[in-house]
Amino acid sequence: MKRGFTLVEIMIVVAIIALLAAIAIPNLLRARLNANETTAQATLKTIATAAESYASANNGTYPTGVPAMLAEVPPYLNENYIGVRQGYTFAPVGAATGTGYCFTATPVTANVTGNRTFSVHTGAVMGCSTGCANAVCVGP
Repeated sequence: MKRGFTLVEIMIVVAIIALLAAIAIPNLLRARLNANETTAQATLKTIATAAESYASANNGTYPTGVPAMLAEVPPYLNENYIGVRQGYTFAPVGAATGTGYCFTATPVTANVTGNRTFSVHTGAVMGCSTGCANAVCVGP
């Protein structure tokens, strides 16, 4: 007598695995999106903290950009955060004059790498708005 699984038994196992995958994959994608958004906020906070420290050490004059914070000895930032990092594009907003700063984090692909655009501006004010004029959440 041969021992083994019947076709029906194998089909039931495959159906159960497919059902579990259908439940788990959206949750994993949501977790990744949340992780990207949290990292974006943390990175902006790091940049803001460095800019505020720079201004504190330079009589209230803010840095004219990330390179100015990297050029100091010791540097205020350990790396250049401008560009694409973990699903978000980080960029300064407006011309750097030394009187303030504004940086934004925008999702590379909306609703895939992130839902919201975050900003941080002078005074380390964090918001999830599309600009630095306010710090009010406007949603996805």
